[in-house]
Amino acid sequence: GGRRLTQALDMVTMYARLKNEIFDRLIRKGRVRFGRQTLFSRQDGLKPALADMRQGKPFYYLPDLDYGAQDALFVPFFGVPAATLSTLPRLARIGKAAVLLVVTRRTPKGYLTRIEAPWPDFPSGDLAADTRRMNEAIETAILAEGEAGIAQYFWSHKRFKTRPSGEKGVY
Repeated sequence: GGRRLTQALDMVTMYARLKNEIFDRLIRKGRVRFGRQTLFSRQDGLKPALADMRQGKPFYYLPDLDYGAQDALFVPFFGVPAATLSTLPRLARIGKAAVLLVVTRRTPKGYLTRIEAPWPDFPSGDLAADTRRMNEAIETAILAEGEAGIAQYFWSHKRFKTRPSGEKGVY
């Protein structure tokens, strides 16, 4: 989805810097090859991204990755507590930004990317509720595609890697 959107829009996004400098450089080069994309490492923090957002640049963010317990809330994802960053509602509040869900699915003819309407009343001011609402929106989008949606979700990134204190791992 991100690759498709960069063909039509100049955007800002974040990525996790890779340990291998050669692969990191290649990934960065591929992600900024269309238009005037701005790519920040998670290690750079959010301030540079916010500055671009305030200039009107859309921010493409994948909120369902497990980056560990630090700064995460454990909110359900398909009924399983998942370490979920509350970055999206915080960014929406600070950046005064509308949030639109982007859903990409594989079809027999290629990929289809759909952008949904802005979420009303988001953020609400309740960080836990907003983070749960974000996970629910992702769940709904996956389930709307039926078995294909469940099969196409990027489960290999180990969404349930970080567990609440004292809870056994699922992998």
